[in-house]
Amino acid sequence: MGYQKAIADRILERGANYLLVLKANHSKAFRAVKECCEQHCFARGATTKPVFDAFDDSHGRLVRRHVFVCPEAADLKALDTWSGLRTVLAVETIRGVNGSGKVEAEIRYFLSSCRDDPTVLVQAIRRHWTIENGLHWILDVTFREDDSRVRNRTAARNLAVLRKIAINLIGRDRTSRISMRARRKQAAWNDEYMLSLLSG
Repeated sequence: MGYQKAIADRILERGANYLLVLKANHSKAFRAVKECCEQHCFARGATTKPVFDAFDDSHGRLVRRHVFVCPEAADLKALDTWSGLRTVLAVETIRGVNGSGKVEAEIRYFLSSCRDDPTVLVQAIRRHWTIENGLHWILDVTFREDDSRVRNRTAARNLAVLRKIAINLIGRDRTSRISMRARRKQAAWNDEYMLSLLSG
């Protein structure tokens, strides 16, 4: 499963079972799943109905998520290397920022070997989104990550890793009651405080 882990984010692992995000850098499998889901879930006249359809109106955004189960995709030859694959989920996210008139749509694909009902898998995906969104919010508030002007892909990835390491170090400090952003500044200004964070 090592190769597969490199091209997918593990969301849920229970024994030998998995729930993974299929990434676009596994182009053959991604393209096959995308074409199959477009035909069976998203094309005009498609008969597959969403197993989950919800609105979220928070943080100044309106988000609608549709989750489809595509049984036809689980039998694709391009997914033969995924041992025990049972379910392919397609998650369509439509986001609009309140008052901006800007709307974005994105579709993610998930592979699972779990026998669970799709609604249980949707809950696992939602928990994953909650964690990811919370981390993104902290990174933006603490490091103004969204304002970063780094355009080199490798540099951007390296800086993202360093920011996450810094967030983990700052988050371990339970002695001060100041914000994460204030702790980051304090670590930059005070060498003793920074050493205390690094030494744990």
